[in-house]
Amino acid sequence: MADITFENAHSMHTATDGSLRKDNIGETVTLTGWAWHTRDHGGLIFIDLRDRTGYVQVVVDPDCVSAEDFERAEHLGREYVLKVEGTVRARAAEAVNPNMATGEVEVLASSLSVLNTSVTPPFSIEDGIETDETTRMKWRYLDLRRPEMYENLRLRHVVAQALRRSLNERGFIEVETPILANSTPEGARDYIVPSRTNPGCFFALPQSPQQFKQMLMAGGIERYYQIARCFRDEDLRADRQPEFTQVDIEMSFVQDDDVMNMMEGVMAEVLAEAGVTDVSFPLPRMSYAESMERFGNDRPDVRFAMELKDITDIVKDSGFKVFSSVASAGGVVKAINAKGAGDWSRGDVEKLADIAAENGAKGMAWIAFTTDGAEKSPIIKFFSEEEFAALKQAMDVEPGDLLLFAADAPEVANAVLSALRLHMAEALDVPREGHSLLWIVDFPMFRYDEDTKKYAAEHHPFTHVREEDLEDLEADPLAAGSYSYDLVMDGYEVGGGTIRIHNAEEQKRILRICGLSDEEIEEKFGHLIHALELGTPPHGGIALGLDRLIMLLAGRDSIRDVIAFPKTSSASDPMTGAPSAVAPRQLKEVNLRTL
Repeated sequence: MADITFENAHSMHTATDGSLRKDNIGETVTLTGWAWHTRDHGGLIFIDLRDRTGYVQVVVDPDCVSAEDFERAEHLGREYVLKVEGTVRARAAEAVNPNMATGEVEVLASSLSVLNTSVTPPFSIEDGIETDETTRMKWRYLDLRRPEMYENLRLRHVVAQALRRSLNERGFIEVETPILANSTPEGARDYIVPSRTNPGCFFALPQSPQQFKQMLMAGGIERYYQIARCFRDEDLRADRQPEFTQVDIEMSFVQDDDVMNMMEGVMAEVLAEAGVTDVSFPLPRMSYAESMERFGNDRPDVRFAMELKDITDIVKDSGFKVFSSVASAGGVVKAINAKGAGDWSRGDVEKLADIAAENGAKGMAWIAFTTDGAEKSPIIKFFSEEEFAALKQAMDVEPGDLLLFAADAPEVANAVLSALRLHMAEALDVPREGHSLLWIVDFPMFRYDEDTKKYAAEHHPFTHVREEDLEDLEADPLAAGSYSYDLVMDGYEVGGGTIRIHNAEEQKRILRICGLSDEEIEEKFGHLIHALELGTPPHGGIALGLDRLIMLLAGRDSIRDVIAFPKTSSASDPMTGAPSAVAPRQLKEVNLRTL
């Protein structure tokens, strides 16, 4: 088969609208695209013709086109689909537009055809529109015509291709895994699909290809990757969707350093392809414990300070009973310094208590240091001069600072101040320029779920426990560490991975600690256990959240802006009407009925 290029595969145009430059002056071209804007200037009609590459000004002169074509130009509506033939010419010096890529040229039309008309669009096809998101999603195909939306998808393509290319060069092969799978506990609700041929039985859409990639390692594939579709039925937010895409990677005969070093090489190449030049490799590593201590979460945005400080020892004997009682009960007192908020009104400061309460706090203490030297707070009177001086020194206090406190169990205090830190960074417009990546390592193996009263895996139950913690695993599960690592970018987890369990007995021990009986283990994970019994090699991997990575690279606030056809926060699609009711016949075929 003969090779063809992109452009000569098109018979309807000879050039794209956004590609024309001074070098094209004098050329005869055929263009296609949408009538973005039209202007009638005393007998000359100007059309901004737009396609995926940008736009160019077309001039329709009644002396250069037929009367029929000129009449068509006079009656164009927005988003009419056009075909224009004409000659590229230089714009007059005073008409050059430095703000557009094609601003030095224009096309003098010799013919104009309307390929399709359009009713008035429900919103302007412009960048930076303020149309509500539901309307944009209902008319998503129009939203995608906007240049910034096209650029988001183009960036997604560039990153996906760079990932594939980089992994291919490292000996990985791309393997597809099933979408119809079995239901397994992985931290969120499954989407389930009834089976017509197996009445009363259901498939589950995979929350990740986790078990399948481990089966591939058992099968000797050794280096696998997949840009995989994943599904989770969970409450949504700006960086979550019910169906999402992850770059799934697995390797055999590796330790955690091998996976992280490989991933750094891949990310260096991908970021360079995406035009990011401000990230240095190798990436820094921070332990989970340090991240929680300094930032209150395991995905720290390290591009700005305002770190959490433990001041328990300073205030444990103070007259402020909230602090002293928490300290005596084994809790912690921590604080952040929101520099620049010291002159906020008392009312504005006390509104921050709502954020603290949403994250588990019973209240919120504060001290303001105004720029004129005043010290304001209802709790200052409870501190001795020595305690107050030590507090100011520990918190690096200057005029204009606002201290915000949390006193509680460590996990609550961290959650409260983490939320307040991020809120205050937004409220004070703290600079967060460029991109910052780091590894968070050495996660605990388990956490205790107060709702279910059971232990749950911090990452997932297929994670290898630290060798030194295996002996006392059942006696003290919360003391066990794991071989795990998260890739954090700009305050978001963009990738997470672990070294997996490759021993059947260790795997059963972990699942038992998570509350599964031997019968449940066999029912849900028997295939995995049997694979581990048959010579599965040591293996590990990582999964990158492609949607989240593109969101950050594109500078967007929501992953919905970098997904072609996303769902709303209620997991619905306004464009197609999904999810929707189905015919009674379809329910009967799968042995279901609605209540």
